Amino acid sequence: MQLSITGQQLEVTDSLRGYITEKMDRIERHFDHMVNAHFVLHVQKQIHEAEATLNAPGATIHANAKSGQMYAAIDTLIDKLDAQVRKYKEKQVDHHRSEGGMSANIEPLIESQEEA
Repeated sequence: MQLSITGQQLEVTDSLRGYITEKMDRIERHFDHMVNAHFVLHVQKQIHEAEATLNAPGATIHANAKSGQMYAAIDTLIDKLDAQVRKYKEKQVDHHRSEGGMSANIEPLIESQEEA
């Protein structure tokens, strides 16, 4: 996965970059088909804001979070992204029964009752 981190009115230090990379491992553990991720970090007076856009096959996931500290904003952002990724992944799973499920076992019973 390609990861890009941008800072507006903020220098993206190695510790911030490492922290985001470490937190993204949690999201990749749930769903490893992400194509790229773009993080934007803002600072306006005392408010630290983190935004992220993740691109997956068939979906774009976006979230943002604000806090008094940048690390807290990143934690909140990762929690939101994780919830959205799990929801996206759940939608991708086919919950329908297979061909040999319940309906295949009922049909012979219905036919035998009709003959009697």
